Amino acid sequence: MDASSTDGRRSQPQEPRFPRPGDVAHFAVNADDIDDARRFYAAVFGWRFEPWGPPDFFHILTADGDQPGIIGALQRRRELGGERMPGFEVTVAVDDVDQVAAAVRASGGRILMEKATIPGVGALIFFEDPAGNVVGAMRYAQAGDPAQ
Repeated sequence: MDASSTDGRRSQPQEPRFPRPGDVAHFAVNADDIDDARRFYAAVFGWRFEPWGPPDFFHILTADGDQPGIIGALQRRRELGGERMPGFEVTVAVDDVDQVAAAVRASGGRILMEKATIPGVGALIFFEDPAGNVVGAMRYAQAGDPAQ
């Protein structure tokens, strides 16, 4: 399956939107079989998929080629901090990833993925809250930011 929709039209590349701090900014569907997941979500929601970044990573687009209200991705299932990601991941936009990581640790949470920089996108951590929920926190790059 390529980046075209189920009707064969090719999607137009889009620049990602960068959300405000505090917004639920991103969701990711984790899947063991990427092709099956693409077929399923195309049939259920009319989603289209555009390859982006690493292998087996796709931006989710609506049937008309727009981004959904929150930036979406379909990706190969992964582990964070030794934990298999069982479902959707959610990432919240923040002003300062290091400050969030310190607050997570101070408040009884656990960092699952230390700060990683995604060139042109921003800095990202994943953490587990005291109840076992996994959350991402990303400081999205802004125009004029120095290289991260």
